[in-house]
Amino acid sequence: MHLTACTDYALRTLMMLAGQPGRLVTIEEVAASHGIPKNHLTKVVHRLGLAGVLRTVRGRNGGIELARPPAQIHIGAVVRAMEQNFHMAACFDPAHGDCLYAHGCGVQALLVRATNAWLAQLDGVTLADIVRPPTGQCATQPLRRMAVPCAD
Repeated sequence: MHLTACTDYALRTLMMLAGQPGRLVTIEEVAASHGIPKNHLTKVVHRLGLAGVLRTVRGRNGGIELARPPAQIHIGAVVRAMEQNFHMAACFDPAHGDCLYAHGCGVQALLVRATNAWLAQLDGVTLADIVRPPTGQCATQPLRRMAVPCAD
């Protein structure tokens, strides 16, 4: 699973806002602190506003803030709001229905279950959970891709 830059920017923005409760933060501040293009961030903020995660205030003293407390913002909902699709393989996209194995393949069902399990894990995590200072060592290690040599 690969998240888009849009979701990455959304999570960074939410984490920054969670660290500054009660303060309106400008898009320029978020963009500058994370090295995010302002035009892209503006689109991200708009989508987060439509999803009910952010509140935007226009005007000279305007800015953005969380619409709800961090403990009420679930990461799974944020990811769903930001991602356009969850096509893990070409056969997920109806526009590419040219797979030879489409009628008897179990891969798509397997990947749908895996995606749903991944989203369920994210549904159980709130913004408050991910902005807490870490306690001790991180219990997980990033997954490593296995190197599989191609036979000639």
